[in-house]
Amino acid sequence: MWWSRLSQPNLHSWSEQDKPLRLQELHKEKDDAEPKALACYGMLTATSGQMSLRFVAGRPVSSVTIDFLQWLCEQVHAQGKQVLLLIWDNASWHVSKQVKTWLREHNQAVQQETQMGKTGVRIIPCWLPVKSPWLNRIEPKWVHGKRAIVEPTRLLTASELKQRVCDYFGCALLEPLGVA
Repeated sequence: MWWSRLSQPNLHSWSEQDKPLRLQELHKEKDDAEPKALACYGMLTATSGQMSLRFVAGRPVSSVTIDFLQWLCEQVHAQGKQVLLLIWDNASWHVSKQVKTWLREHNQAVQQETQMGKTGVRIIPCWLPVKSPWLNRIEPKWVHGKRAIVEPTRLLTASELKQRVCDYFGCALLEPLGVA
């Protein structure tokens, strides 16, 4: 998911008669070194509705996706679970050959560990059809989150944006993925 510092989500507003509402278009200053948008990965736990997020340092590429999946497995394992049903859209970093290979190898390793008496977390990916966000239960959460954290009168810093997102979803602001 991309969180923009500049683009505003679709919002509706009302104003009193003869008192027009002032709308501002946000601009990034030339000396502003912060990114225009921040990427993050998220998991919605179906049973509790709890969101778990990890922001990305840079772009969401295959290697960062794998880092996120490894982190998710740790989180799910800590909850005593052994299977993670992963419902994903067809973003290029979700369906890349590198990610699919990692998923296959990860599940094979977990199966071997299980035979030796150890526990791990298998990942069962469920690939959604192209352009079908209504099938993914996390999509409405993203939309509502974008509307809730917006600051129409000023440009948020990257750290403010991350903190607002995490505050809205009630999750900890963790170290970004992709930091070497």
